[in-house]
Amino acid sequence: MEIVRVRLINSMGKTNGCEKAPVEILKELKKIELTEGGKEINFDKLRFEEIHVDLNNLEEANYLIYENAKEIFEKNFKAFFIGGDHSISYSLVRAFDKVEQNAFLIVFDAHADCMDAMKEPTHEEWLRKLVEEGFNPQNIILVSTRKLWKEEKEFLNKNKILVIKMDVLQEDLEGVCDLIMERAKNSSGFYISIDIDSVDPAHAPGTGYLESGGMSSRDLIYFVKRLRLLDNFRGGDIVEVNPNLDVNGMSVKLGAKLLSEML
Repeated sequence: MEIVRVRLINSMGKTNGCEKAPVEILKELKKIELTEGGKEINFDKLRFEEIHVDLNNLEEANYLIYENAKEIFEKNFKAFFIGGDHSISYSLVRAFDKVEQNAFLIVFDAHADCMDAMKEPTHEEWLRKLVEEGFNPQNIILVSTRKLWKEEKEFLNKNKILVIKMDVLQEDLEGVCDLIMERAKNSSGFYISIDIDSVDPAHAPGTGYLESGGMSSRDLIYFVKRLRLLDNFRGGDIVEVNPNLDVNGMSVKLGAKLLSEML
């Protein structure tokens, strides 16, 4: 198992500050001695890596993230990545899909990230680009998505991507988790991508695109704790934490807690 720092941001300046999150989240992880279930976290025995990227050369950065992530997934059954903004997930999940025969993706995000994609997709387009380049759209579930543009809705409907909105979550959190786990366990391996803005701003204010009415931090922890119990859970990423915008370190601490519960 490896924990990998990926400082890439690709948002035309809109997510500046997210590149600081990996260091800050790991500082908080070091303070967590036990998971909620009582499992000891021996920080000094964890394996840490960094995929070094040039923030001014996006094409090279995406290539390096893809190649390094592919090697990491080949060598490790589990791998966790700390961004950076959500653009890193484009190359990470491409690499995961290359290694896994039947990859499954669960995305916790307030936004669909399915705008018309640029050559080097930003954090607003990465998921669309991933699908357009061959990832099976019916092996994707979006959770907590509550801000959609018309073209995104059309893309999601056309590709039959399952979107679980907040009203459904609110009615039956346990049932939704059961459904997601049932879908995930039928894959060869699954990956979780967590945009911190899937959580309500009251619980995670340190991010650039605040959307009211999201999940509580407790609800997201519940999902993570249950999903990690599946034998084919192979890792995930935590993105869009922006220390520059945080309040009392709330978002950074939540990122560290989520990571600790996924390990």
